[in-house]
Amino acid sequence: QVQLVESGGGVVQAGGSLMLTCVASGRTGSISAMGWFRQVPGKEREFVAGISWSSGRTYYADSVKGRFTVSRDYAKNMVYVQANSLQREDTAVYYCADSNSRVVSSTTRYDYWGQGTQVTVSS
Repeated sequence: QVQLVESGGGVVQAGGSLMLTCVASGRTGSISAMGWFRQVPGKEREFVAGISWSSGRTYYADSVKGRFTVSRDYAKNMVYVQANSLQREDTAVYYCADSNSRVVSSTTRYDYWGQGTQVTVSS
């Protein structure tokens, strides 16, 4: 199993920034990719960004491209999202998840999930 713990959420004004962190532990050798997703009540969980664990290649949803940057510290088993120019529409619970395959946007391809961290963007 892989255990994932997110942190870094909070309340920020529109236009502000946050850095979200996800720490992986357990069978981290099985990780091939990490994804960040977000969810608001009543809506499906949606893909935000992802990173290939070995190569560091990154992927983004169109809604966050140019504003969010995903990165990872391979040695520390940590993955980050630097979220800039936050908008009210970015308000959601953010989750990290791991995959033993490549980065994809479908939640079904991810094996383990963190508990989530709340991001609230106020106007």
